[in-house]
Amino acid sequence: MSNFPSQVRLLSNLIRYAQYRMSRSFTIECHRPTILHKKGVDIIHNPWFNKGTAFSLTERDRLELRGLLPTNVLTVEQQIDRFTTDLKKIELNARDGDTVSLAKWRILNRLHDRNETMYYKILINNIKEYAPVVYTPTVGLVCQKYSGLFRRPRGMYFSAADRGEMMAMVYNWPSEQVDMIVVTDGSRIMGLGDLGVQGIGIAIGKVDLYVAAAGINPQRVLPIMIDVGTNNETLLKDPLYLGLQEHRLEGDEYVSIIDEFMEAVFNRWPHVIVQFEHFQGKWASMLLHRYRNTYRMFNDDVQGTAGVAVAGLLGAVRAQDKTMIDFPKQNIVVAGAGSEGLGLLKAARRTMARISGNNKHAFESARSQFWVVDVNGLITEERNNIDDDLKSFSKKSKEIKRRGLSEGASLLEVVQEVKPDVLVGLSAVGGLFTNEVLTALQGSTSSRPAIFALSNPTTKVECSPEDAFSIVGKHIIYASGSPFKDVDLGNGETGYCNQGNNMYLFPGIGLGTLLSGARIISDGMLQAAAECLAEYMTEDEVHKGIIYPPISRIRDITKAVAVAVIKEAVEERLAEGYRDMNYRDLKRLNKEEILLHVENNMWQPDYPTLIYKND
Repeated sequence: MSNFPSQVRLLSNLIRYAQYRMSRSFTIECHRPTILHKKGVDIIHNPWFNKGTAFSLTERDRLELRGLLPTNVLTVEQQIDRFTTDLKKIELNARDGDTVSLAKWRILNRLHDRNETMYYKILINNIKEYAPVVYTPTVGLVCQKYSGLFRRPRGMYFSAADRGEMMAMVYNWPSEQVDMIVVTDGSRIMGLGDLGVQGIGIAIGKVDLYVAAAGINPQRVLPIMIDVGTNNETLLKDPLYLGLQEHRLEGDEYVSIIDEFMEAVFNRWPHVIVQFEHFQGKWASMLLHRYRNTYRMFNDDVQGTAGVAVAGLLGAVRAQDKTMIDFPKQNIVVAGAGSEGLGLLKAARRTMARISGNNKHAFESARSQFWVVDVNGLITEERNNIDDDLKSFSKKSKEIKRRGLSEGASLLEVVQEVKPDVLVGLSAVGGLFTNEVLTALQGSTSSRPAIFALSNPTTKVECSPEDAFSIVGKHIIYASGSPFKDVDLGNGETGYCNQGNNMYLFPGIGLGTLLSGARIISDGMLQAAAECLAEYMTEDEVHKGIIYPPISRIRDITKAVAVAVIKEAVEERLAEGYRDMNYRDLKRLNKEEILLHVENNMWQPDYPTLIYKND
């Protein structure tokens, strides 16, 4: 009889869950027949609906495709075999690394332009191999060459010449519903600087990952470029450059363009989520503060990079045989005070404060754990004309004098004196962590110092993994922003190269926000995402020095992050529900049921049944 109450509770939960399942439609959207108002060549030329040689004979009759395709009907597996065979030939024939990756990008892009379902099926099934092609690091090269690579438009382009017209322009996009927009102004593409309209390549890469990792329907994602000119003199003089050939708008004129854009897209798609991407530092934080409490938006460079880095920092603490409680005691040197660096500082400080008790004293004391160095050296209270947010991380005069340092002390001097547990690079200065800096890190007070060389692309990384392991020691934790191969340390030992890739978080943040129907994306939702990622690794993995999971698990990681975001949105009473799942329904669900809700709302790359209906 002692187990009777627990049996009753179990039976009650099972009944409730059965009722929940019966009351919901779990039919995945892509399995429903798709009604089209077009047929014939219009379908073949539409990448959303084209199946190529996989159209069945029945569909060919129904859609008036007979005679427009070769006779033999192939399975999707046969189609993929044909495609990947051609793709493998590229690797065999090409010699230069950039040539190989760029050639792969070209072929994949051509596939996308004719058959999106097959494109995403290949990308999802081979995400580890092709994520570096559609995203970091190849996307940097693509952006540099985009004017020459352009063949068919993807996404939308809003420019300074479109002022007053954007509210009407958004209706030129053919999709009635858009869930995710990734927008850039091309002003600071990775570590490559101002690439103007060519920065659309980064937005395209990001929406591809929203589909592949988060299962957002590809008909509901939209990459956008806001072209307000460029200050890149090479592009201004290039007759083949595709963007506005005038210097960038500044001040109120610039802000008015972004304001008009935001009003236009949310007017047509009130529930869309907008991810800001690669805006230069002076605009990134300002625009984030301007819109985040009004629109469903976030800045991946500021908030996503910070979340991934914080997850890695927490993982490094675990790898040092410590617990999360020890995180607020970590001494962290951050090289780089741009939007990404500031985002990391603020997120890490909030995490430290929360772990320490989430009170004002804890928040203030966390300040002392950070040492921030920019191009002018150590930032102290004596520094003039610095951002108020960054000022809160400046070192106090008494402390730096006690340490024998001064305003503007070099990175080497700071590392030698502080002996940090963690050295973080978000500087976009390749090789910033010189041999001398790495040698100084040998004196770290930590038994296992961590090096986060997070700048992208690979040419901008602060130090290579080989240098880090050979100079500082085999015992370190190493993470980078771009992918590197693990280092063979000899004697059967491996130096693991963790990629602190934003794709671990932003797809889950977007998916969780979408399915929760949250009004805004709060700091709590972002923190829940970071903590979920930090907890994803097993104890065995972190002790080996593996603090981020393999990209091959990205779909499962995204599900877990989305669940964490939904739960936090519900707890903060920000959730309003999605489709037939309202706030009260979400509140009643346990973690497993939320996961099922997430899984059943993720698009799968399967060919739908197509039905023609005359208007």
